[in-house]
Amino acid sequence: MNENNLIPTEIRLSKDRASLTLRYDADEKPLSAEFLRVYSPSAEVRGHGVGQEVLQTGKASVTVADLEPVGNYALKITFSDGHNSGLYDWAYLHKLAHGYDALWADYLRRMELAGASRIPSPDDLNAEPKSGHTCGSGGCDSNGTKVV
Repeated sequence: MNENNLIPTEIRLSKDRASLTLRYDADEKPLSAEFLRVYSPSAEVRGHGVGQEVLQTGKASVTVADLEPVGNYALKITFSDGHNSGLYDWAYLHKLAHGYDALWADYLRRMELAGASRIPSPDDLNAEPKSGHTCGSGGCDSNGTKVV
């Protein structure tokens, strides 16, 4: 696949910050903040090797706190729970967007097997999020849509 086909032609952050929509030409791919958070490319989530992944629980109410372009190759997403490590490069975002159904089903299956919940625990809700920008260096338009 041509590398340019991996780059979305448009990136929109919903007004409620609960989803990010990636457009690939005429094809729109909405991705929830929860999905992006549980599939973060960070070592904290993915581990440092096969079998070291950490199942992310209690992320159902996570939103995008900040969204920043990184050069011409990635996005840095800061979430409302303070998680902000790991860069979402274009190839990884394309993989998430086009593999959403299978990846989400796999996540739900792993949650069920672990007896875990997507709903945050009281401890999760009381935790102080890390500070972040309000809408990234690109700003938001009047509809709350992120401008990247």
